[in-house]
Amino acid sequence: MAKDQHKSGISGSHDHNHNNHDHHGHSHGGHNHHHYDANGNKTGLIIALVITGGIMFLEFFGGLITNSLALLSDSGHMLSDVSALILSLVAVWFASRPASPDKTYGFYRFEILAALFNGIMLFVIAGFIVYEAIGRFAEPPEVSSLPMMLIAIVGLLANLASAWALTRKGDVHNNLNIRSAYLHVLGDALGSVGAIIAGLLMLLFNWNIADPIISVVVALLILKSAWSVIKHTLHILMEGTPAAVNHKEVKAALSSIEGVADVHDLHIWTITSGMDSLSCHLLVEDGVNCQAVLQAAIRLVEEKFGIQHSTIQVESSVIRHMELKV
Repeated sequence: MAKDQHKSGISGSHDHNHNNHDHHGHSHGGHNHHHYDANGNKTGLIIALVITGGIMFLEFFGGLITNSLALLSDSGHMLSDVSALILSLVAVWFASRPASPDKTYGFYRFEILAALFNGIMLFVIAGFIVYEAIGRFAEPPEVSSLPMMLIAIVGLLANLASAWALTRKGDVHNNLNIRSAYLHVLGDALGSVGAIIAGLLMLLFNWNIADPIISVVVALLILKSAWSVIKHTLHILMEGTPAAVNHKEVKAALSSIEGVADVHDLHIWTITSGMDSLSCHLLVEDGVNCQAVLQAAIRLVEEKFGIQHSTIQVESSVIRHMELKV
């Protein structure tokens, strides 16, 4: 009985077809690889990088010529965008490298680290914009509003083109790395809109203080987006339960499987965007077919919660794992 209870395992291959093999009461579902096209992400990032890099130089020199902080801050943000896009490209390349004995999950987590760095850079850029704007509130300098607006319009069109490339080619909704790069570009679009509004106010009303005011508003919007990225990446790095998965619901669903007496040591975490993992112990009632319970559990977590990489240990009254700290 004990021998039979302790001899069960299911392994999923990379095409998600499950094959049986002995594995000491554990089940490993196939790796839940990214649901997006990695080549599409790469293409979108390259297009956005070329556009953003070109406009960055335009806005920088335009800001110097027109003496506009709004343009200079926008070009500074674009510099962070260029860095962010390059870093995101490097992360996509790293993530495509195969797993190794010392990196058993591969390099997927590098994308999360890249997203975290991009989020921090957004914070730094926004802080610099606010700092510069405060200095200009007391004595707003003269700004060549019309050239500033024309350059900002070109910048806005370029930012929208970059954002379009990322949304069409990449996965800005589910991939945190691509999303962080997208937020950088979107922040630039906001900066360009701000520069246009500031230029219009100065052109019509000679209200030079509009330049630093609009810059602060844009900086606050950038901070909001940056905090969202940082909070999400830290949650993943802390092995938090994926936002789309409810821990209590998973436990209740596993407990409802016929023959399961208890579910414990349930852990759900994210390796990288689109790749969630689960591990747990199932205490099965004596006399119940452990193989059937194991298969039911694998199917349940994959079909109901979208988790294809699962490690499930089956226990009985005579085979129990020691109590764990977490």
